[in-house]
Amino acid sequence: MRRNEAVVVFGCASVLLSYPGSSAQEFEKDLLSVEDALCRLSSSRARDCLMDTRTWLASIPLEEAAAYYVSTFDLNDQHALHLTYHALGDTRQRGMALAALVDAYHEAGFQLVPGELPDFLPALLEFAAVCEAGRKVLSQYRSVLQTLYHRLEMASNRYAKVLEAIGYAVGFGRFDRLTSSLRLKTAEPPIPPIEEVGLELLPTRGAPGFPARPMQPGNQFDSFPTPGTSVTSEDGS
Repeated sequence: MRRNEAVVVFGCASVLLSYPGSSAQEFEKDLLSVEDALCRLSSSRARDCLMDTRTWLASIPLEEAAAYYVSTFDLNDQHALHLTYHALGDTRQRGMALAALVDAYHEAGFQLVPGELPDFLPALLEFAAVCEAGRKVLSQYRSVLQTLYHRLEMASNRYAKVLEAIGYAVGFGRFDRLTSSLRLKTAEPPIPPIEEVGLELLPTRGAPGFPARPMQPGNQFDSFPTPGTSVTSEDGS
């Protein structure tokens, strides 16, 4: 996938994987922005996956969308959108990984909304949509994204298509479904390690009261990147 198309995929996926919000008007505006951005992309499986999810969300009430989001991502640890959790669990090693991510945001000139964790997938997607540093960071989590996609697909979850679209953009594409499905059916999902020593309670996202956008300053996607344009940062990427 070309870079200018990938950044649109990342931006749209960030919106679709964010909590639907507390306002039906705001939710509708976000979905219209996604539709407008996707309509400017050339036809592809990734675009179709995102458009299908956008159409589904637009067809249901805000309350239903919010409930589905919470049941998918907040009430099932296997579907958590905090990527370091899947590899490191609640350990000190995860704390170090989170600190490194915060540094990566800051070095690129961005900061997170207060209370947000840096490994939250919509935040990483937004980061990847606006600068090369973000794309490099997101690519490091390719295997976690692939695992998350498989788990959502096995659950017949509507959000699986968003992860599939991300896969085309980061490079894992449409891998062997049969082999992966058989592996997941015959093995219990791994339980992330737990290590309570030295840990502090960290906030999570997905409940009313959290911002609809994970990064500051401003809403990065009031105007979506479109094919033929580039996303720039301080380093010109």
